[in-house]
Amino acid sequence: MSAFEFFFSFYGLLLGLSVAELVGGFSRVLHERQRIRFGWLTPLLAVFVAIDIATFWNQAWVIFRGAPFNFALLVLGLVVAGTFYVAASVTFPRVTAEGVETRVDLDDHFWAHRRIVFACVLAANLIVAATFFLVTGLTGEIARIALGPVFWIGLAIFIGGTAIGALSPSRKWVIGALVVLVAYHIFTTGRSLTALVQAGGWSLLGS
Repeated sequence: MSAFEFFFSFYGLLLGLSVAELVGGFSRVLHERQRIRFGWLTPLLAVFVAIDIATFWNQAWVIFRGAPFNFALLVLGLVVAGTFYVAASVTFPRVTAEGVETRVDLDDHFWAHRRIVFACVLAANLIVAATFFLVTGLTGEIARIALGPVFWIGLAIFIGGTAIGALSPSRKWVIGALVVLVAYHIFTTGRSLTALVQAGGWSLLGS
């Protein structure tokens, strides 16, 4: 087992729990749909968090695949993935069979918890970004990595959008930030899909 495989067996497990929280939360909401007003803000927030968790799998491959075994990296993974777990666990309300007469409004839940979710997502991303710049700065590789305008514009959109989502008192600004963030994730996913298609896919028959 390589150092990366050992690290990711821990890091990926914790990120997987975040995905399970999102999917489980959505499933519980569907199960109790008779007494829930859905709206669109909480589902859109869940899409944003879910795609952002997926980007952390990608970032783990890019940033940590060459890292040596080190206990500090395990702690770093614990902090990052644990922060994401908190965000995922409060994205959907805890709907139980108790109090079946109680109506649940997902838009109200969004406004009650959006600060925690956005702040956790922002914190996790800032930690990973700081790690990236620290490592590439120490090795001198930062000067050899082509970080084009798309990277810097995307970073500004992400930090600005999540900060607005967490801190802005204006509901219009928060909704606008959420829409922009989801659109940004769709854009980056589309770029990856385009690159995959242009590369001709992959062989299912092997070499």
